[in-house]
Amino acid sequence: MATTNVPVTRVLSGIQPTGQLTLGNYVGAMKNFVKLQHEAECYFCIVDMHALTVPQDPKALYNATLDLARIYVAAGIDPNVATIFVQSHVPAHAELGWLMECSSYIGELGRMTQFKDKSAKQEVVTTGLMTYPCLMAADILIYQASHVPVGEDQRQHLELTRDIATRLNHRFGDFVTVPEPYIPSKAEGGRIMALTDPTKKMSKTLEDPNGNIYLMDPPKVIMNKIKRAVTDLGREVVYDEENKPGVSNLMVLLSLCTGQTLDEISAKYDGYGQFKKDVAEAIISVLEPIQQKVEELRAPGVIEEILAKGADKAEAVANRNLAVFRERFGLVPRRRA
Repeated sequence: MATTNVPVTRVLSGIQPTGQLTLGNYVGAMKNFVKLQHEAECYFCIVDMHALTVPQDPKALYNATLDLARIYVAAGIDPNVATIFVQSHVPAHAELGWLMECSSYIGELGRMTQFKDKSAKQEVVTTGLMTYPCLMAADILIYQASHVPVGEDQRQHLELTRDIATRLNHRFGDFVTVPEPYIPSKAEGGRIMALTDPTKKMSKTLEDPNGNIYLMDPPKVIMNKIKRAVTDLGREVVYDEENKPGVSNLMVLLSLCTGQTLDEISAKYDGYGQFKKDVAEAIISVLEPIQQKVEELRAPGVIEEILAKGADKAEAVANRNLAVFRERFGLVPRRRA
C-alpha cells in the first residue's frame, strides 16, 4: 500500500546480494513486486555496490548476485515487463552518488541508525558504510521514482533521499521527483516474524537460522522448522498478536500462502498439530516452484542475458536523467570529436 494519494507511476527497489532471502522477503517484497510490475513502470536491481560497504568474499558476491537475479525471475518478475538489472552495470548510479554526497551533510549521515548499528560491529569502518545512503538516494532519484518499497530498516534512508530531493529542488528549481514510501500492510506480508522469537522480524540478518524460512530451504527443513516454531499457551488457533504472537504469525503465513482468511483458519483448527503441518505444506507448495525455476535458470548464459538486456534499458533512462542533474550542477557536457 502506498502511504499517500500520490499515484504509483514508477517504482525502484533494490536488494543486496548478501545473506539468504527469507519467506518474509518473498511475501513482503517480491510477491508485491510481481503485482506492481503490471501497475507501474518498475525497476528492480541487485545493489551489489551497496554490499561492498562491509568486506565481501568476491567469489561469493559474484555467485550471490546471479542467484538473486534468478530468484527475482523465478518469483514471477517478468523481465519483459519490469526491468531487472545489476546496480554496478549502470555506471550512472555511481556518478550521481557522488553528486548526492555533495548534497548531503555529515551530520545527517552520522545520525543514520543503520550506520551506528553496523559500524559498532565492524573492526574497520569504511567511508562507504557512512555514505552509502547517498548512493541509495542516487539509485532512486536517477529513475525519478514516484515510490520505493521499503521496510522499517530503510525508512530512515528514504527520508534522507526525500530531504536531498527537496533540497535540490529548492536550490536548482523543481526537477527531481520526491519519492514516496510504498509499505505493504501486515496482511500483505509487510511484517513476518521469526519462528523462534515472534518479537523479532524474519530477516536475512536474523542470527538464529531456525527463526527463518529461507527461499531455498528443502521441504524437509521447512517442515522441521515449522514443527519447532514457537506457539503459545493453550491450544486455540486464534489471531491475537498480543497474547498469541507465535500462533498469529503462523496464521498470517498460512493466509498469505493459501488465500484463506484469518477467520477461516481459526474456525478450521482446534489444536496445533494439524495446523502446523498445514502451514508447512502451504509454504512448501509456494516455494517448490520457485526453487525449480531457479535451477532452470542456472543454464549457462540465461540469467546473464536477462541482466544485460535489463542494464541496457535501465542505462538509457539513467543516462538521460543524469544529464539533467549534471546540467543543474553546472558540469560541462562532453563533446564528441
